[in-house]
Amino acid sequence: MQRTDSNGEEEPLLADEEHADQHQTFAPNPFAHLPVYTTIHRVHHEVMASIDDPYSLEQLRAPRINVAIVRPLVDRIWDHEDISIIYCLLVNRLQFLRGQAFQAHQTINTTRANLCELVALKILRRFDEENPGRKGLLLLAKILVAGFEPFQNAPEDVVRENNHVIHWTIQNAGGYERKSTALEVAILSESKMFLCMPACQKVMQAVYVGKVVYTPSSFIDILPDHYKHKPIALYRPNKAVLLNQYRLIVPRTRNIMDIGQFILLLFLYILTMKHRNGVDFTMYELVFSVYALGWVLDEFASILEHGWQCYTQNLWAFLDAMFATIYLVYFALRTHNLATGDVRSGAPALNILSAGAPVLIPRLAFNLLSENMLFVSLRAMMADFTVLTLLAVWCFAGFLLSMLWLSDGSHTPLTISKWMLWVWFGLDATGIERSGEFHWLIGPILMIMFSFLGNTLFLTILVSMLTSTFAKIASNANAEIQFRRAVLTFEGVKSDAIFAYQPPFNLLALCIMLPLKFMLSPRWFHKINVAAVRVINAPLLVAISLYERKHLWGSPKSKMRRFLAFWDFSRFSVHGDIQAVFEFDPPRSVMDQIYAAEDTSGQIPYVTSQDFALDGKPPARSPLSRGKTRKDSFGTVAGLTEHLSEFLHEHGGGDIRDRLEALGGGDY
Repeated sequence: MQRTDSNGEEEPLLADEEHADQHQTFAPNPFAHLPVYTTIHRVHHEVMASIDDPYSLEQLRAPRINVAIVRPLVDRIWDHEDISIIYCLLVNRLQFLRGQAFQAHQTINTTRANLCELVALKILRRFDEENPGRKGLLLLAKILVAGFEPFQNAPEDVVRENNHVIHWTIQNAGGYERKSTALEVAILSESKMFLCMPACQKVMQAVYVGKVVYTPSSFIDILPDHYKHKPIALYRPNKAVLLNQYRLIVPRTRNIMDIGQFILLLFLYILTMKHRNGVDFTMYELVFSVYALGWVLDEFASILEHGWQCYTQNLWAFLDAMFATIYLVYFALRTHNLATGDVRSGAPALNILSAGAPVLIPRLAFNLLSENMLFVSLRAMMADFTVLTLLAVWCFAGFLLSMLWLSDGSHTPLTISKWMLWVWFGLDATGIERSGEFHWLIGPILMIMFSFLGNTLFLTILVSMLTSTFAKIASNANAEIQFRRAVLTFEGVKSDAIFAYQPPFNLLALCIMLPLKFMLSPRWFHKINVAAVRVINAPLLVAISLYERKHLWGSPKSKMRRFLAFWDFSRFSVHGDIQAVFEFDPPRSVMDQIYAAEDTSGQIPYVTSQDFALDGKPPARSPLSRGKTRKDSFGTVAGLTEHLSEFLHEHGGGDIRDRLEALGGGDY
């Protein structure tokens, strides 16, 4: 059975999502009315006015500064109807960090950047605490993954002056171009404290497993299909079609598929190198070349999806880039070999390809042990090592030129470089022994100076840098791991249709579907693209659908699952019941008893500004009604101090205002 939508398109009654209107053609942006431009500058002004002195992050989180600066700033900025406030705070953090790069002698901008992150953390936590359940999860998802642009709702003259910056996009996405999310800005600004907070992790976990679905924004799509836009929503697998092609862009599914693709690539690579033949083009090499070309295309599309800066935040991005470079050099030489019939170019191509083994083997370990501290720190240490090595090559190039000129052609630059490299790593003293061949006096002096500066000074600095980097990462291991999870989640949600085709089918999609994009209407291209994706990935889509219908949101355990759970040896522990009591949420009857006990106990009730009428008296509430869940140590809403003072006077508790002022909080 079919029906006709508002665009005249026939769709099955079982729509792709739980609501039929979730896939409207270029659905209007529900957050287009938010004053993002004004809020960004308002936050910038508030932060600049709040901080004039440099503080460390620990000092900002201290109780006194928290009460005097951070919490009042949160109360001034927070608006429960403006979900763009987190995005605006993180944009300001990124700007302050960029300003700090030009003022290395001052740390005031670093303090302001940390303040922006801290305020964003507290506001997101407030949203989380005041919006429990699935509706709260959806709200948090909108806060973190909804797309905004800095010039949204800016004055017309501002838009005209910055027209060259705003209208850079080359693809039409129905008003969703140039959008970036709070999660993306948090990754760019490396807001690791923000990303590792529970509310943020809850959303990222929901996005990672596919509970929260949305259409991400992208820089450039190789195969764009923006006929229908998927808004941010909670996914209900029981109401979705069996062949739901959108589940291929779920980060968890993408991660499993990427690992499978890489294992297949490694297997084909080993077969190719084992049966290599510089003269003949073997069948193993043909299959590997085609599949690897599709894999490189997938990596290239990933770079275009969110840009090079986000792509390189991935833990194994540098390994993928290195192997892609090695393969493209091999592919160019091998293609030239086959086109010209030059047999001599076949062996060098395979020799270059053999250099990919040191890259492919550890890459699999990075995939499987991505949360191991050794691999997390290795990426940062490799970056420091590369920078210092390039600086050393630059600094010591003068020694090479001096000895080359002194040798007067008796030694080649390669030979001199080899001697210097051995001295650099302390492997051999041939360069020192034969330095007299350059000049009887100047040659030994130059080589000994190089040995002292390189082998002693630079290597000592290198070891110190790597030790400091590892210690810094290890001291904040949880934040580093959560940051890598955020990067993996953000990069896993894809909008480019090319990702729905697994290598090497993406090569066929590039050769067939891309020309059709310019020949067909957006509606018919979307229909053909969806049909092709569902046919190619039918077994995988069925397996995903069946699994998610039983496990995505959790379901009552069947007899078989209960039987298998009994034989779960990880649960055989003396204190296993302590862990099991927190695995499922308590029933409604238990929560009602908890709420009633809180409301009827002799403790000070939690009061909000909405709980006060105009006469200052709190309204009557049902014993089982549940208000806000926040229980801050210091109140900041109007009227709270007076209410608590009267309450404590009646019960002999003294004046609460005197106690608060004694803590240094000032006026509340």
